[in-house]
Amino acid sequence: MRYWLLFPVLSLLPVFALAQESGEAAPAAAQAGAETPAPAPEATPAATPPAPPTPAANWRDTTGYLYPAIATTVAAAQNMAYAMQLRDYCANPKVPDDFVRARLDRFARITGREETCQSLLDY
Repeated sequence: MRYWLLFPVLSLLPVFALAQESGEAAPAAAQAGAETPAPAPEATPAATPPAPPTPAANWRDTTGYLYPAIATTVAAAQNMAYAMQLRDYCANPKVPDDFVRARLDRFARITGREETCQSLLDY
């Protein structure tokens, strides 16, 4: 089969679909205009401007977002990389306990929760 013909044909399909939709919509609009009388012109709007919308109570709510913010994703990735290093320190008996505790305390200040070798499994 000649695949080089496939791309030009597939690229023109949306154009044909749009032309077909607009061709169907035009006669329908013409028929609708013939059946109903023309609408009366609207009156001029009042001199008062519309009231601005009132802000919602929690206007920064992002619960419906599909993906988290970039900063949240970057922080999670950095915490994961640091937790993997700390897991290696925890698993290595040659690393002194004081060093591991100091690193876990430092990581706890970053994450805002108490970190232990077991809590690193969450990452």
